[in-house]
Amino acid sequence: MTVDVSCTRLISVDDAPELARLLLKNREFMAPWSPLRDETYYTDSGQSAVIRDLLAQHAQGSALPHVVLDTDRIVGAITLSGIVRGPFQSANLGYWIDAAHNSRGLATAATAETTRVAFDELGLHRIQAGTLLHNAASQKVLQRNGFERFGLAPNYLKIAGRWQDHVPFQVLNSQP
Repeated sequence: MTVDVSCTRLISVDDAPELARLLLKNREFMAPWSPLRDETYYTDSGQSAVIRDLLAQHAQGSALPHVVLDTDRIVGAITLSGIVRGPFQSANLGYWIDAAHNSRGLATAATAETTRVAFDELGLHRIQAGTLLHNAASQKVLQRNGFERFGLAPNYLKIAGRWQDHVPFQVLNSQP
């Protein structure tokens, strides 16, 4: 599949209803990879609150929250969070794609686009992403984008209601 060059855009509060619909639809599919969420998270108002918080972080320069698009239709989200400046110049990457749009290259393309923006426009030096040990599909997305595994993070995040080990990946900006 060929993916358009621009497959992401900055999230908007107007995206809340569509994101709430997609998250509710994909709740069971994403459960093994996600933290437990309050019921309000899956509502329009819950997503509005999440988006407003992300946009406030974006305004402060600590996050880059985007939606993932298939043509002009929202099919997921990708976010650089925890952007740190100074000598670190680093961020964390997280993403999800609607189950109906998996295996079409959208996560790979969105990760490529976000990495390019992080390095070329934001001037970051490093991006990190973590995956559960058994999340081979996400690991492949990262590896296709030049991310390399570097160790193991025991009990790193509370996912699906329990502390789970993660495989950390990173990619470094090749430009000085």
